[in-house]
Amino acid sequence: MSNSQTNYRIDDIDRRIIHALMADARNTSAPMIAEQVNVSPGTIRNRIKQLEEHGIVSGYHANVDFERAEDKLTYLYVCTAPPQELETLARDVRNIRGVVNVRELMTGSGNLHVLAVGETTADFKRIMRSLSELEIELVDKNLVQNELFEPYAQYGGDDEAPAWEPTDFLRLAGGTDIVEVTVGEAAPIVDLSLAEAADRGVLDEDALVVAIERDGRVLTPRGETVVLQDDVVTLVSRGGEPEEVIDAFHTSTSKTV
Repeated sequence: MSNSQTNYRIDDIDRRIIHALMADARNTSAPMIAEQVNVSPGTIRNRIKQLEEHGIVSGYHANVDFERAEDKLTYLYVCTAPPQELETLARDVRNIRGVVNVRELMTGSGNLHVLAVGETTADFKRIMRSLSELEIELVDKNLVQNELFEPYAQYGGDDEAPAWEPTDFLRLAGGTDIVEVTVGEAAPIVDLSLAEAADRGVLDEDALVVAIERDGRVLTPRGETVVLQDDVVTLVSRGGEPEEVIDAFHTSTSKTV
C-alpha cells in the first residue's frame, strides 16, 4: 500500500458517502448525499474525488447475474499459491479467459479465491488447466448459487447521535483537540465573519478556526471570512469540551448574539 493510500483520515462525512455508494452507487448523486449530511454537493464531489485518489474507493462495479443473462454458470475456485508469489500470480489469473474476480488472502491454505464464468464443463476444465499451468494448487471448487451485498452499517447515519456530534474529533497530547463540524441551518455563527463572531462571544475564545471546506474548496480562514451554512469547519481547541466548542456552529445551540 502506497503512502497516498494511508495519509488520508476519513471523517463521518466520508463514511456516509461510502455507505451511500456501497448501497447504490449508480442511483446515488452528490446532491442526494449532500442532503443527508447537510453539506453542499460540491463538497460531496470533492470528497468522492479524494476517496478515489487515495485508493479508499477504487471502483464501481455492476453485479451481473450471468445465469439470467445467458444461462452461464459461475464457479468459485479456492486455491493455494506461494505467499511470496501471491500478488504476481493473482495478476496472471486475472488474464485467464472467464475469470471475473480474484481475491488474495493473507495467509494459509486457500489464500487465492478465483471467481469464473463459463457455459460448459469444457470452460471450467480449461480454467482449471490454466491455474495448474501457473503452479497454483486447487483446494476446492463449487458452483455459486447467489451473492448478496450490504453496505457497512457502521458507516451509515446514527439517528440517536447527540446534537453536538462533530463530523471528526481528534485529541492530541497536552489537551489540544482538533474538531471538525458542519455548520447547521440557523446556527448563531452563520453569516458572521470570524472576527464578528469572536467580538460578540459567539465563537468560543479557546477555539481557533484553521480551515473551512466550502463547495469542494478548502479556504484558509481570516478574520473577515464569513461562515456560511453547510460549511465544514475545522477547529483547534485547547481545553474546551467538544459540545461547547462547536456550540456556535449547531442549529440547536442555546447561545444568542
